[in-house]
Amino acid sequence: MPRRGSPRWLVAAPCLMLLAACGNPAGTPTEAKQNVKLVDSTPAAAGAIEQATWFMAKEPATLDTDNDAAGANTDLIMSNVCERLVQLQPDLTIKPGLAEKYEWAGPNTLVFTLRGGVTFHSGAALTADDVVWSLQRHAADGANESDEFAGVTSIAKTGDNQVTITLKAADAVFLQAMAGDAGVVLERKAVESQGKAYGTPSGTDACSGPFTLQSWKSGQEVVLSKFDKYWNASRTAKAGKVTFRWADDDALVNSLVTGAGDGAYLEDISSATRLATGGTTTVSQGRDTRVWSLMVTERGALSDVRLRKALSLALDRDGVARAALAGFGAPAKEPVGPGAWGYEADTFRAAYEKLDGAPASPSDQDIEAAKKLVAEVATKQPIIVASDTTPARNVIANALVDAAKKIGLEASIAQIPTQQYGDFYSSKEARQQADLYTDDYYISKNDPVGFYKNGASTSTVQWLLKDPQYDDLVGQARAALDDSQRAKLTVDLSNRWADAMPWIPVVQSPSTVVLGNKVTGVPASGCYRYYPWAADLGAKGA
Repeated sequence: MPRRGSPRWLVAAPCLMLLAACGNPAGTPTEAKQNVKLVDSTPAAAGAIEQATWFMAKEPATLDTDNDAAGANTDLIMSNVCERLVQLQPDLTIKPGLAEKYEWAGPNTLVFTLRGGVTFHSGAALTADDVVWSLQRHAADGANESDEFAGVTSIAKTGDNQVTITLKAADAVFLQAMAGDAGVVLERKAVESQGKAYGTPSGTDACSGPFTLQSWKSGQEVVLSKFDKYWNASRTAKAGKVTFRWADDDALVNSLVTGAGDGAYLEDISSATRLATGGTTTVSQGRDTRVWSLMVTERGALSDVRLRKALSLALDRDGVARAALAGFGAPAKEPVGPGAWGYEADTFRAAYEKLDGAPASPSDQDIEAAKKLVAEVATKQPIIVASDTTPARNVIANALVDAAKKIGLEASIAQIPTQQYGDFYSSKEARQQADLYTDDYYISKNDPVGFYKNGASTSTVQWLLKDPQYDDLVGQARAALDDSQRAKLTVDLSNRWADAMPWIPVVQSPSTVVLGNKVTGVPASGCYRYYPWAADLGAKGA
């Protein structure tokens, strides 16, 4: 399921914008950036640790990944507890997981052969019946991952260790989804015996991963314990216990700097300035699919694509990256990050470089071209861009207003309460308040088709692109099981999206992990939402 970031983490204490003034000296963004390596994983651990404390932006609403309240904070924890049929890797490729093999037996028939010897934390053996039940639970109406099963016609046990999925048509994206929450395998008996307690502080887990859920004290912490009888002896956890705590940005940063915490995957990556230069922590970045974009609503002021393209040409993305992300992000030409390039990466990279209309810093020629586009539009209305007063959104909204002013358009900012900001996705009435709003968006797949299918006429996250040819191309791309063929079709989709520009891409936000000086081993890429990263966390070598 495509996801959007949670706005709460952006509600930063005022001193985060001026870290040095808060009594904790920080290096300059340039100095900090020089200390950050772009890697798939941090250096491998040299040994085991007894326990670790991991910080996160906020407490999860649920630990049931099927609950529609589940999100990034649920995944951060449960990726270490639950396992999937297909396993996303730190380099963002996929490999067999609980399924030792998967193959297309026909153009619309996907067969999973399950591993032998896998046991749940209860000691019960994993069965094909558990897999069928789990996938049917994910597919149920209202489940968090139900959209991934829209093309599925049957899920059946076809052997003691075999499950067969039949789809209406071939769908390569479905296989990618099996590496996300749609592919989680649960023990049916363990879930059903807990009833409504499952996924809550009074429940326990029903999974097979390297950690078990020891406890969840609401408002305080979640504790995972190493599962000593984990079925995969070569991948047992190096940490005996991992305690998750949550804090606002300033408290999170101070906890890491003082050693009260061992690590965190940062959502507000501007915090990396202080953490990369203080000497007590290290920061690493990896590829991710997360991009900040300006989503254009159907309100009307930007219904003419020429105005959208003009604003894109005039937008100072490099300035946004420096002001909102402290230079740790990068200007984006498309609304999905390079972490989606899990295959045919050279093809996608070459196509990305050829995209135009979204300069890092607009040149004089870009501004003149934008002005010409504006002049071609006879009727122009004042533009309203939404923000919710949080730093990144304010930076992007102000950059949009500045871009509009440079090319002869009138624009203003509407402040929307943070609690209501998510309504833009679900409420047409809410979208009538603004012509654009900004959000960070990521997908759970290492395939750009997983994003560009959002351009279909039936999409619920964009409201301008209604093109039957695009719709047909989405179907072709999803049905292309050959990677090379699917990549070519996807490049066509990305070009068509850029030409229609239902969203204006702004900046990429790489996955960013900070570690204390005693630990190492975790991946730096965005795989951590679905990969058992805490099993790799261990002691640093001498």
